[in-house]
Amino acid sequence: MVQIGCILCLIGCLSACGERQVMSTDPIKIAFMADVHLHDIYGTFGDIDYSGVKNPMTGKYNTIRTMGAQLRSTRLFNENYFAFLAALDDAVERGVSYVVLPGDFSDDGQPLNIRAVRQILDDYSQQYNLSFFAITGNHDPVRPFAMPAGKMDFLGNGGREQAIVSRLELARESATDLLPIVTADIQTMGYEGVLSALKNYGFSPKDDYLYWETPFSEYTPETYSYEKALPLATLENRTYTISSHGTKIPDASYLVEPMEGLWLLALDGNVYIPKDEAKNSPSNPKYYGSASIGYNQVITHKGHLIPWVKKVVTMAKKQEKVLIAFSHYPMVDFNDNATIEMIKVFGENAFQLHRVPSESIAQGFAEAGLQIHFGGHMHINDTGIETTKTGNTLVNVQVPSLAAYCPAYKIATLRSPTEIEVETIRMDTVPNFQELFPLYKMEHAYLKASLAQDIWDAEILSSATYGDFTEWHLRELVRLRFLKNDWPKESKNLLLSLNGAELWVAAKMDSNLFVHGEILDKATLDRMLAKAMHEDRTMPWDQLRSWIGFDLIVDFYKIRNGDELALTNIDRNRLQQYLEVLGRFQSEEEGPQKRIGDFARIFGKMLQGVPSDHFRVDLEKGQVIRVE
Repeated sequence: MVQIGCILCLIGCLSACGERQVMSTDPIKIAFMADVHLHDIYGTFGDIDYSGVKNPMTGKYNTIRTMGAQLRSTRLFNENYFAFLAALDDAVERGVSYVVLPGDFSDDGQPLNIRAVRQILDDYSQQYNLSFFAITGNHDPVRPFAMPAGKMDFLGNGGREQAIVSRLELARESATDLLPIVTADIQTMGYEGVLSALKNYGFSPKDDYLYWETPFSEYTPETYSYEKALPLATLENRTYTISSHGTKIPDASYLVEPMEGLWLLALDGNVYIPKDEAKNSPSNPKYYGSASIGYNQVITHKGHLIPWVKKVVTMAKKQEKVLIAFSHYPMVDFNDNATIEMIKVFGENAFQLHRVPSESIAQGFAEAGLQIHFGGHMHINDTGIETTKTGNTLVNVQVPSLAAYCPAYKIATLRSPTEIEVETIRMDTVPNFQELFPLYKMEHAYLKASLAQDIWDAEILSSATYGDFTEWHLRELVRLRFLKNDWPKESKNLLLSLNGAELWVAAKMDSNLFVHGEILDKATLDRMLAKAMHEDRTMPWDQLRSWIGFDLIVDFYKIRNGDELALTNIDRNRLQQYLEVLGRFQSEEEGPQKRIGDFARIFGKMLQGVPSDHFRVDLEKGQVIRVE
């Protein structure tokens, strides 16, 4: 068969079910859908008679999390079910051949949700001949082995919180009178359960794959056969040892050739480090830490991964294959080179900065020869580039989540052996996303009646589109969580207490007039503002007074999450006003004004990143070029 390096276009072609895919004349399209976090909103449990709550609009029963839980989480739990189906339908219409799931395809790897993932993938495979390839994220096996789990904030009768747990002792005392639901279907499965359920989606070889291997395989493309590969797909043949503890951990990584000339490299970036205080109990789920940090622990605890990548890159060149890597975690800084400034202003624990991959990680994968990688985990849209001293370039494409703002997925179109076009497909329009709103109204009414604190804003239920809904989700997430966890008190207080016109004046006020970021003498501020308005009548003072510091902060999160995608949701004049107002904070004296000046530079960098919406990657030159 003709090698991919000998042709100008790649394709994808749709052969009959069960037959090997063959070449045609159309470019092949690969969809990347990260961080779906699928929760089965219609799910029932196999070991207990519990159907969920009845939806008065549809008459159906739903097993869902509360809106309050959603608006304090970086991901939606419920509406993303509809978004995933809509994205798959959209991908089918666009002629996509392959769908890649770079981790966190389930809410927390529960049997309830993994069954739903498998059913959806089975349905779309059979109906539309889509081929799926998945890799594990930190929410798929939460720990390497199964462990008891549960959630306290499912939505129960009367809008109250309902605890659903796999063991009764996990249910903490509830503020409601609803008894806990106990079911094994809500435990978190480990690698064995997840990979067994989804073995047909990349995790195991299939007879229609042209090639398949793991980091632990010993055969080569020349000696490969399905019969050789099959026994090596078992977990006992896919483990590595953490030398400091002697613990064997599964690694779900694999390389697959689904069609002639295309290699997809799925990297399992999960690293579960045993806790020193529990050395003698590796069967205890609490023995392991979370894998959420990502690649920063790979070099020290998963040393076989980068050498295997280097080996695969060498083989790909020799075999003339186009190699595309994907995993759950980013390989390159995703903050538009503003991470150092962000640590200085917000601290190491804010904005999930501990998840930013170190320079050594980016350099390590680039030096191994990897040229393009698609990652998720951060629920953001971004493109990062790392170039080594030897001239190797790695392009890291961050795929946004369908469960957060901006909801989107990526399509990579292989235009030639050295050119990949990447388009970001926004999922602002999602059928049925309002279906659960009557249940949320019931929840909100209960919260008001019980005089609960920090009740979520019911305006979110006026959302006309799924895009609007995710904007509201982010806005409430900022109000209910991020402002408390990410922002230093002084700069937060100053921004939240003033509108744009007042901030314009406050930037040049004497720092002695501030205490903990709050202005001691509001009358002085008012006099200075009146004077400024009288002296400069060209300034759009009414427009500046139309927004407050909270609006600026929310729009900053939009830009950080959506990058170029967010610019369609922010008025251009207002964005310019943000930059001009922030640019006036130039104080060298330590205090809130200096912190806001530092924040201004971060804001500016976020607007000057590499193209992340629609672009092409020149693998030969290591360049990312915007497509207009």
